[in-house]
Amino acid sequence: MKPLGTGDPLRLGPYRLLGVLGEGGMGKVYVGQDGAGTLAAVKVLRPELAHDTDLARRFVREAQAAQAVRSKGVAAVLGAHTEGARPWIATEFLAGLTLDQVVDTYGPLADPALRALATSLARTLADIHAAGFIHRDLKPPNIVLTSDGPRVIDFGIARPEHGLTLTTTGQIPVTPGYGAPEQVLGQRVAPPADVFSLGAVLVYAATGRRAFDGGHVAALQYEVVHGEPQLDGMTPQSHALVAPCLAKDPAARPLPLQIAQAMSAPKGADRVWRRGRIADAIKERETHAHRLTTQIAAQLTGGSPSVTRRRLLTGLSAAGVVLAAGGGTTAWWLGTQGGTAPRTKKKSDPFDIPPAVRTPMEQLDRQPGTRDESATIWSLSDVADVYSPVLLPVRDVIIFGAASGGIAAHDVRDGKRRWSAPHIVAKGGYLSLTDRLVAGTDSQGTLRTFVPSTGEPKWTCPAAEAATLLAADDEAVYVLTKDGRLRSVGRSDAKVRWTATIPADFRKNVITPGAAGEGRLVMAASNGSVLAVRTSDGRTAWSRTAHLDPDDITVRPAVYGDTAYFNGNALEARRLSDGTTTWSTKSKGDSGHQGWGSPAVYADGVYATEGSYPTRLDKRDGSRMWTPERTGLYVWAMSAADKSRIVKAGHGVWAIDYGLTDSEPMEIKTAKATDGSQVWRYELPKFDYGRLAAAGNRVFVMHDTALHALTTF
Repeated sequence: MKPLGTGDPLRLGPYRLLGVLGEGGMGKVYVGQDGAGTLAAVKVLRPELAHDTDLARRFVREAQAAQAVRSKGVAAVLGAHTEGARPWIATEFLAGLTLDQVVDTYGPLADPALRALATSLARTLADIHAAGFIHRDLKPPNIVLTSDGPRVIDFGIARPEHGLTLTTTGQIPVTPGYGAPEQVLGQRVAPPADVFSLGAVLVYAATGRRAFDGGHVAALQYEVVHGEPQLDGMTPQSHALVAPCLAKDPAARPLPLQIAQAMSAPKGADRVWRRGRIADAIKERETHAHRLTTQIAAQLTGGSPSVTRRRLLTGLSAAGVVLAAGGGTTAWWLGTQGGTAPRTKKKSDPFDIPPAVRTPMEQLDRQPGTRDESATIWSLSDVADVYSPVLLPVRDVIIFGAASGGIAAHDVRDGKRRWSAPHIVAKGGYLSLTDRLVAGTDSQGTLRTFVPSTGEPKWTCPAAEAATLLAADDEAVYVLTKDGRLRSVGRSDAKVRWTATIPADFRKNVITPGAAGEGRLVMAASNGSVLAVRTSDGRTAWSRTAHLDPDDITVRPAVYGDTAYFNGNALEARRLSDGTTTWSTKSKGDSGHQGWGSPAVYADGVYATEGSYPTRLDKRDGSRMWTPERTGLYVWAMSAADKSRIVKAGHGVWAIDYGLTDSEPMEIKTAKATDGSQVWRYELPKFDYGRLAAAGNRVFVMHDTALHALTTF
C-alpha cells in the first residue's frame, strides 16, 4: 500500500481516502473511511477512461450486479457513484484468506470442511442467480474465507442472465480451468456455467490440483471442452457429488440448491471457520486489521497519533486484508491492458511487499512408466554450489546456492536465471517468508530480504548479527548469531525483538534448518537432542535429550499444524505447546541401515525412510500405511536415507537412492503415494550429495553442481 500522490483525490463521496491499495491501466483502488469510521475499498475508474463507453458500461454493470445481490455469502457494497468524471464503487474489507491461499498453505480441505464450503458456495450462487445475475468468474482467488464463512468477491465480469460471454473485442473473459465449456466457446451463458466453476473449485479445494490441466492455455481450454476432469484424490462421496457439476452439457448439471442439499454438511462442519489452524490464521488477520483500523479512526477523530499513516497502511497489507472490490484479482482492472498512465518513479518502500505470484503448474504425465532422461523438463550444468543447504522453490523460481557464490534464483519453467545475490552467504541458509520474500544473511551478519520473483531488495537488519538462519513464521525470522545466541527479527519492522541464550550443547551443534509454528521454534543438535523455545521471548518450552551418532542419523524436525515430528531410532510426534508425545514408532530397521530418516509431513501422512525403505505413516497415531518391503510391492532399497527428505509431488513420492555400494549408481526413485508401488527410476552418475524439492508438479534435483527439473505423474 502506498500513500496518496499528486492527482489523487482526497475524498470520494462520504469516504476520506487514506492510501492507494493498487493501480493499473484501468484505475485505482483506495482505502477510504467514512465519518462513522467504517473502512472501505474504493475502486475508481481513471478520469481519462470514464468516456470510454465500453469500460464505463462494464464499470456500471459491476456496481449494479454487486448491489443487486443480497446474500451473506457475498461481499457487501457500501456505496457507488457511476456518473461524472470519477465513477467509484465502495465495498467492505474482508480480513481473511482466499481459498487458494488456504490450500497452498495448509493443504487440501478435509471432507467435512469441503462439504461446508460446497454448501455455502452453492447457496451463495443460488442467491446470485435469484437476483438475475451470473458471476462468471468463480475461482479460488475470488473466494475469501472469513470467520463468518466463505464470501464470494469480484463481480468484474458478472452479467445478467441474458448477456453473452464475448466482449466487443472478441476476447473471452474467463479464467482458464474454471470457466465452463460454453464460456470457452463463446456461447450464450446461463447459471449452469457457475455450477461448472463451482465443481472445478471444489476439486481444487479437495485435492490441491485443478480439475483440468494443460501445458498452455489453449491445451487447458481444450481439456475443459473435450477432456475428462481429474478427480483422483477425492473421497468416493465427494467424487459422486462433484462430478455432475462438471458435465459438458449445461442441462445435465444440478441446481445450486440441489448441490447444497446433496452435500448435507455434517453438523458442526462449519467450525472450520472458527476452530483449528485455518480459523486461527483467519482470526489473527481479522484481529490485526481491526486493531489497525481502530488506530486510524482514533487519528481521524483527534486521538493520539501513536502510529504513522505509512506504518498503518503497511500493517494493513501485512495483515493480509482482502479487498472485496477485487482490487488485486481482476486482471482487466489493475492490469496493463490498454495502456498505463505515466508514473513518477519513487524510492521503493522496503516494507511495501508485493503479493506472492501464482505458481506456474506443469502438466502431469497421465501414463507413468519406467522413465529416464525423457522425464527431464530442463537441466543446467555447473550452476550450483555442491554444499547448498536446500533447494528452495518459491512459486515461479527455484533458489539455491550458486556455484559462483551467493544465491541465485532460476525460472521453474525453463531454468533461466532470474536474479542473483552474490553477497549472501549460502551456507548460512536462506528462507521463504510466506512466499512473499526470501531471506538470507551476508558476511557481515546483516539479514537481507528479496522479492522472490524479481530479486528486488527489501528490508534489512544489520543488528541481526546472523551467522545462520534457522526458521521463520508469520511474525519473525529466527537466527543464530555469530556468538551462538538465538535472535528473533520482526518481519513488520526489521527490528530485533529478543535475544536468548540457549543451552551450551546446542550453541555450536545446531542442525539447520529448524521449524517454527504455533508459537514454538523447534531445532535439533547434532547428537539428536531437540529443543523447543517460545517464539514470544526465546525461553525454553520443552526439550528432548538423545545421544545419536550423527554419522548414522541426522535429526531434522518438521512442523505441521500443532505437532512437531522428528526422527531418530523412533519417529516421534509431539505437541508443539508442551512437548507431550502423542505417538512414537520405533524403527524395525535392517542390516544395512538403522533408524528413521528425516520426516516430511503432508496432508495425507508422514513420509520417512525406515531402515532402507520409504514408509508412509498415519499422522494421527504413527501406524504404517505402507512400506514396500512389507506389503509385497516392488522393493526399492535406500542407503544414506537421512541425507535427504522424501518429497511429494503430483500423485507420487520421490527419494534419492545413493546405492548400497560404491559401484551402484545414484538413482532418483518414485512411488505412488497411495500404496508405495514403484513408478519411475532416474539414474545419475555416482555422487555422495544431492538435494530434492518439489513444487508446481515439478521435482527439482541437485546433483553435484547440476540442477534438473523433472516431470511427475
